Amino acid sequence: MHSDTTPEATSTGTGLSDVQAQIEARRIIADAYRPTAYRDDTPVPAHGDTPAVAQPGRPPMSQGATDASVLMLAGGTTTAMVGGTAAVLMYVSQFADPIVCGLVFGAPTALVLALARLAKRAKPAPDIHHHYQGPVHQDRRTVHSRTSGVWAKTNNQP
Repeated sequence: MHSDTTPEATSTGTGLSDVQAQIEARRIIADAYRPTAYRDDTPVPAHGDTPAVAQPGRPPMSQGATDASVLMLAGGTTTAMVGGTAAVLMYVSQFADPIVCGLVFGAPTALVLALARLAKRAKPAPDIHHHYQGPVHQDRRTVHSRTSGVWAKTNNQP
């Protein structure tokens, strides 16, 4: 060991002594490695009366809402990609007309939407068959109702 790298045992000035500095260093290091969170890894019972806890990520929702949100995300991403492609094309060519680009990129979308609407209307109406067992009575009376007053009072008269 060289004399210029060997720490002195005596304290200099008003600072901490070597013993106090070591104690303080151990305390700081112990505080740095002290856990700031606790995770309980005990197994959870399969059922019980405790309500479910929302997990990080997407909030819990119905299957229909999940499907709709995924569809909206996909549509938004597709729109952004088509718009970005049109913007890059117009910038790079320096001669592209925005109206022509709008027609070129918008026409396939309009065509697909029109075909989808046409296909939706082209489905035949389903046949409805009612099968009854036993005597059937059809009541063909019409009920006329009149509601009046501050609080709704309905008088049904056959």
